[in-house]
Amino acid sequence: MRLKSTSPRKAKIKITGDIRKAFEMRDQRLDSDRDAPTMPPEFWTQATVGKYYRPIKTQISFRIDNEILDWLKSKGEGHLVRINDILRERMAAERRMT
Repeated sequence: MRLKSTSPRKAKIKITGDIRKAFEMRDQRLDSDRDAPTMPPEFWTQATVGKYYRPIKTQISFRIDNEILDWLKSKGEGHLVRINDILRERMAAERRMT
């Protein structure tokens, strides 16, 4: 069974003719909310999907060799993030092989 990837997807939004047509045909009576103004398609041309994606995380406890922990900490702050990054790279590599 192949699991759904949790890696962030960063992609630019493509404004197609269908999107422009849908924008023009929208019910403009619904555009009256000042807190959520309707933005034209041109506003979204530089938008990125997945920029603020954060995967769901689970807190766990595990044992790690002191030598490995010392090495991770020697790189500066963020050794737990580095552990996660190393495991994510390994996961991605294994998924590419299957």
